[in-house]
Amino acid sequence: MPQPRVQEAPRTDIALMSPNLLWGLFRSAEEQGVSSAGWLTGTGLTRAQIDDPGVRLPDRQTAIVVERALRVLPPSIGLELGAQQNVGNFGLLGLAMTTAATFGEAVALGLRFTPVVGSLMRFVESAAAPGELALAGEMVLPNPAIHRFVCEEFFSSCLALARGLVGSELRPLRLEFSYPAPDYAELYAQVFQCPVAFEQPQDRLVMDARWLHHPLSTHNPIAAQQVVALLRAQMPATQAPGETTAAVERLLRAQLAGDPKLADIAAQLHVSERTLRRQLTAEGTRYNALHDRLRIDQAYALLRERERPIASVAAAIGYKDPREFRRAFKRLTGSTPSQARERLLDELARKRLAP
Repeated sequence: MPQPRVQEAPRTDIALMSPNLLWGLFRSAEEQGVSSAGWLTGTGLTRAQIDDPGVRLPDRQTAIVVERALRVLPPSIGLELGAQQNVGNFGLLGLAMTTAATFGEAVALGLRFTPVVGSLMRFVESAAAPGELALAGEMVLPNPAIHRFVCEEFFSSCLALARGLVGSELRPLRLEFSYPAPDYAELYAQVFQCPVAFEQPQDRLVMDARWLHHPLSTHNPIAAQQVVALLRAQMPATQAPGETTAAVERLLRAQLAGDPKLADIAAQLHVSERTLRRQLTAEGTRYNALHDRLRIDQAYALLRERERPIASVAAAIGYKDPREFRRAFKRLTGSTPSQARERLLDELARKRLAP
């Protein structure tokens, strides 16, 4: 995992996870007549907690239970659980997304408030062709033993949520997964209803950006304000970026190639440059630091594309001179882009060889 992400990993002593995922696994075990004895041993978790939708569970212990469950449940259980989800299963976040004016606004809410629901994976925006939106899945805790299950459950449940918002006609352009095709790969076509590719640089969903403008018939501006206020209050303090930081990050991600300055972002947020700087400082960050982090995040994603020239990676994140990019990358990460690419590709190769 790239070094910048290591420092930002969520603390594992904080309860962040909804019990919904584990509840689904226990229910599946009961339906299929397999034993779930021992799944909770040594985790400090109880079955009563898992049956209580108001409880939040630690992510590391949740991952341990998932790994144990996968030893006895069908390999395709992730797809099955995800496909059964609906807007209501996402609780307050699902409700907030239904009140948005457009699907794009709903997606922005989902990206911003994922920690309220809790998940072993999160979406981040990824490099995409013009007219496309790409969302890459990132594991909250690296765990090769459950990686495929987490991808299957996360992507299929998010797609079920999206179709609940705009209709069953929503089809991604394609889905890409970093692991080899499983024996039940034909189920992917049934669940996702779009082209699926395996052994790719990232786990990601690519869709036509025109869907972002699709209006939601359930839009309610008054309810939207009320529900978003509740979501803000429920954001885990250890993970919640400030409102200004989150807004700046969203704008920066979409404009990295243009190398926007603080004044540019301030104008888009309809505040003065001085005010924006002060707000970011109050939230514990600086514009340059945020800009650098997003550039490096995107660089890591692009460096996984073996044939992509370093100069192209530099241009995609706003460096006109590849030499300037190399110097900045070395300063921020301790390695050159070429060295990072070699390490990332070696990592990917090891994942493919892992059982």
